[in-house]
Amino acid sequence: MASLTYRTAGESHGPAVIALIDGMPAGLRIDREFIDNELRRRQGGYGRGGRQRIEHDEAKYLSGVRNGVTTGAPIVMEIVNRDSRLDDPDSTPPIHRPRPGHADLAGSIKWLTHDCRNSLERASARETAARTMAGALARCLLREFGIEVFGFVRGAMDAFTDIVPGASELEALRSARDDSELYCPDPEVTEKLRQIIHQAKVDKDTVGGVMEAHVFGCPIGIGSCVHWDQKLDARLGGAVMGIQAFKAVEIGLGRETATRPGSEVHDPIHYDPDLKDTACFGFTRSSNNAGGLEGGMTNGMPVVVSGTMKPISTLLKGLPSVDLKTKEAQTSDYERSDISAIAAASVVLENVVGFEIAASFIEKFGGDSMAQLSASYQSWMDQVRALHEQS
Repeated sequence: MASLTYRTAGESHGPAVIALIDGMPAGLRIDREFIDNELRRRQGGYGRGGRQRIEHDEAKYLSGVRNGVTTGAPIVMEIVNRDSRLDDPDSTPPIHRPRPGHADLAGSIKWLTHDCRNSLERASARETAARTMAGALARCLLREFGIEVFGFVRGAMDAFTDIVPGASELEALRSARDDSELYCPDPEVTEKLRQIIHQAKVDKDTVGGVMEAHVFGCPIGIGSCVHWDQKLDARLGGAVMGIQAFKAVEIGLGRETATRPGSEVHDPIHYDPDLKDTACFGFTRSSNNAGGLEGGMTNGMPVVVSGTMKPISTLLKGLPSVDLKTKEAQTSDYERSDISAIAAASVVLENVVGFEIAASFIEKFGGDSMAQLSASYQSWMDQVRALHEQS
């Protein structure tokens, strides 16, 4: 049984973006509508640019799926780009004036060229459509075990919501989020964010923000404390920091833990026998400052991951740069872009988090098929309950 992994391929204006997922057990029924809806949500949100009116993202399954069910073979998923023009020199000309904040300058030097086009095409946030697609597929597996992921925009600039999502109100929160132009379940903060982004458009500027994902229903013990690269928080941190334009990631209380003494940080452990048959086995906490992770493993509380996206680097007014050929001072080139993509970024965050949870889940319980995976999971749950009933 292979570990659950994925790779992506494709350029922003190439023929397609592709995800190759390996290690998905056989027998998982794919929810195509759910996956395509996640792709549509990634294209939405106030502040997006004209590209989203061109593309109509929809997942196509090229291998590893038969009659809507995974076969155990590697899965290749594709999104066809309608705006495919990479080989047209008139519409995708060479870029010689690198944009500050982008991969332009570093990429051109890395690959020994004065043209930033190749690096910017691959570094583009268009690639996150493939990661969203892979994550949504992995979440189909998580939902089979009662594990749900909820992502939303926490805020930007001076507009932040203080909503604390709970599993019991998940349906209402999703509805409120999906009614928001900024994917924020707080109507008042949504309106403030809308005004901030509108003013940035007037000023020919851009806006970043903070997104958050909560994972409900994870059993205790997913992840590991044995090796640093098996710690779930480390894996989640890498996945989130790999999203284009993300500059910070926090688990639970995050950097605020540095402002409090230990007595106000660590989450007291309690036991509730009424919850012994749930994924937490009755072990509860009165707070969740750890964000559901201790020692690199889930502790039965919701996993909470937040990420900070910097303002988009392509500004309508440009920024000071140089011509790579002449070395003369110039204003950076402009590639069609967004004013803000925080709503879309929250969808990407939600799905990359879901993928890492699914990967750790499969590594713990194993199995080449969903039947094996389910049997292993149930057997372990029974053993944990038996252990604590004997004590």
